[in-house]
Amino acid sequence: MALPARWGTASRRTERKGGAVSSPRPSGAARPDLELVFRADYARVVSVAARVLGSRDDAEDVAQEVFLAFGRSSVPAGEAPGWLSVAAAHTALNLLRSGRRRAAREEAAGGGDAVAPDVADTVVVREERSRVRAALARLPHRQATALVLRHSGMSYAEIARALDLSPGSVGTTVRRAESALRKEMNPHASSN
Repeated sequence: MALPARWGTASRRTERKGGAVSSPRPSGAARPDLELVFRADYARVVSVAARVLGSRDDAEDVAQEVFLAFGRSSVPAGEAPGWLSVAAAHTALNLLRSGRRRAAREEAAGGGDAVAPDVADTVVVREERSRVRAALARLPHRQATALVLRHSGMSYAEIARALDLSPGSVGTTVRRAESALRKEMNPHASSN
């Protein structure tokens, strides 16, 4: 998970807080604000991850991972919404890129006896979503994250804070990500 340096990550052992370096919580110590942040932000974290993964179950697993990382961090509670959204997008993208979902998709495709009302439409929608997710996984991490956050309902200002970008560059980053995603989706199309 590549989060802005000012927020740190679970693998990072020191973080900046008000200009001073502070250590993350000792293992086993719970943040006093964790429950409050969890209650306030859980639905959004799951939503961001589900938008990337297309599965609420997988998104809930990502949310658990993200909140565990937040619980070990020294991220101020006021910065939690942005940090958690970026962490959810990064974690979901990493899961998507890792290919671990392939076995679950193959098992799900072969394991159901129930027939949807229009199987052809269901197959087409699933294939298209799969193509979009695969193309998204090939984008540069920052672009993919900006695109996911924007389409998860975050404003440009929120994305700028979350990704440590200038507010003016968010639109450019999102447009470039959309353009790159279109190229990934149709690499043989003309570049008009």
